[in-house]
Formats: sequence, C-alpha cells, structure tokens
Amino acid sequence: MFGSWTFLFLCANIHEIKIMAVLYYNQSMSIENLSDEELIVKIREKDPELYAEIIQRYQSKLSHYLRKFIKDFDEIEDVLQDVFIKAYKNLYGFNPDKRFSSWIYRIAHNEAINHIKKYYNRGRISFDELEYEIIGEKMDLAERIDLKIDREKIGLAFNDLKLKYKEVILLYYFEDRSYEEISDILRMPVSTVGTYISRGKKQLKEILLKKYGREK
Repeated sequence: MFGSWTFLFLCANIHEIKIMAVLYYNQSMSIENLSDEELIVKIREKDPELYAEIIQRYQSKLSHYLRKFIKDFDEIEDVLQDVFIKAYKNLYGFNPDKRFSSWIYRIAHNEAINHIKKYYNRGRISFDELEYEIIGEKMDLAERIDLKIDREKIGLAFNDLKLKYKEVILLYYFEDRSYEEISDILRMPVSTVGTYISRGKKQLKEILLKKYGREK
C-alpha cells in the first residue's frame, strides 16, 4: 500500500522509530501546525514519511497509558510498536472527520487488554506518586472515609475494581478524555461511560471502607 516505506517501518524497532521521528520532525517544522487529521490525509495521499510525526506526537502519551496495564518496560515497548504498526497498516480505515486521538487510543487500549489477557490473570494498574494523589483528589474519596488512607492502599484498592470500571476511570481521570471520546475509544454509549464512572467510584469507595475505614 505504501511501498518501500512500509517495509522499513515494519522492520524498525521502537528505538529506531523514535530516532526516525525526531529526525523527520526537525526537518519539517511546518508540519507541527497540522492537526492529526490533516496529517493523516497527507500521509495517505502522498507523504507516508509524515507518519514519523504521528509517532512523535503519540509515543509518550500512549506509553504512559500502557504503563497503567503493563509494568514491564520491554513489554510496553513491544505493545507500543504493535500499536503504531497496526495503526499505520489501517490508516485507510480511519475517517478524517473523526478524532484521530480516539482512534489510536482505541487501538492501544485493545492491544493492552489483549496483552494482559494473554499473559496475566487480571489487569494490575501501576501508578506513580502524583497519580495516587489524583485518585484521591479527583475522585473525592477522602471525605467519606473516617481514616487517612495512604497512597499505596488506594492503588491496591483500585486494582480490585472490575476491569470495565478501571478502563473508563483511567481514560477520564488520567488521560483527560471526554465522555464522547471514551465512548468512541471503548465503543460504548456515552450514557454507559457515565454509568461506569459512577459505579466505579462507588465500588472503589466501598472497597476502601471495607478494608481500611468506616463511613462517617
């Protein structure tokens, strides 16, 4: 479909892809003004090399997202490479009238879920120090628990949530995705997104209360 570039891209590992992206980015500063959707149109029409800019834009974001599901760094890189390859090979299936970010996040999400189903019994979520604070602050947990809950306990409790609740909460609170974007990424009605977020928060509070505290 894209000729020799396809072969070079598919054979590259994620480190080579990153270097390629940086080099091309430095040579083509004007492309930074293009939206993702405009960039995809150009890639499909005549400039497949511009895909390096897509990698540049999304490598860090998607790596951060995948870390919530996969702890091993090498596994993250493998999955991330699969995400970019799958997205590249299916660019003609993307509708430029839609959000590209939702489209590629859906691919990343599906690859992450497939990976943990294949290699782990259940998805364990990994948080950094700042994100433990986000859980407590954004999800309004503290005011209903008559006990100071440390960050590690919150993270452990979060891992007891049903996976379907984890998915929407991660996208909403940690990736700053709107209900509409989450609906597109997870292929569920917007109303279901809201329901899952509400139920997930309720279940997390119940887990914390049961394990570590009591309701005021």
